Amino acid sequence: MNNDVRIPKQKRSIRKKEKIIEAGWKLITKNGYFNTNTAEIAKKAGVSTGIVYQYFNDKHDILIDALNKYGDDIFYPIVNIKEEKITNDNFSHIISQMIYQYINNHNISKDAHEEIMAMVHIDVDVAKYYYAREINLANELYDVFVNSGFEKNYLKEKIHIMIEMIDNLCHDIVFHKHDEIDYKAMCKLVIANIDNMIKKEENVRNFV
Repeated sequence: MNNDVRIPKQKRSIRKKEKIIEAGWKLITKNGYFNTNTAEIAKKAGVSTGIVYQYFNDKHDILIDALNKYGDDIFYPIVNIKEEKITNDNFSHIISQMIYQYINNHNISKDAHEEIMAMVHIDVDVAKYYYAREINLANELYDVFVNSGFEKNYLKEKIHIMIEMIDNLCHDIVFHKHDEIDYKAMCKLVIANIDNMIKKEENVRNFV
């Protein structure tokens, strides 16, 4: 590990580091982590390899910084629901908008999503990032739902199930796309199940 890695303070140095992160993200998500090296990142960023090592120990550090900068937009896009009251009447519409945003972002960042999800299974730091963000999203949604008056009992558990349902649905639509599946109907079924699960406490009490 390079103990001389420095934190930039001047605007010019900060911008230079940001360019390295941006270049690393583009190359890693396009060509793959193991098919990308530091020299290529430096070239794309318009700096020398030595400059890269002034700010990072290796390409892994670049990847982690890039995830923190760009990852949320890919993995956990949320319709801005914090500024509106969620009610029984608009709940299904809001969930459908979340699904649309997930699908849209997955399509826009398809290569990035596939590469990072592969890294989740083999890299401890990437996995930590991914699961920490998943928890953060669940907590944010929990606060929004509670503030909107939804029942607290088992709400965190329900939200985790909801996130998994939406994520799996979007993966199926974007990455697998089975010809025999009616995805409009599937979206409606997922929305209906989430709506039923979040709103009705007795569904949980029957099993616990």
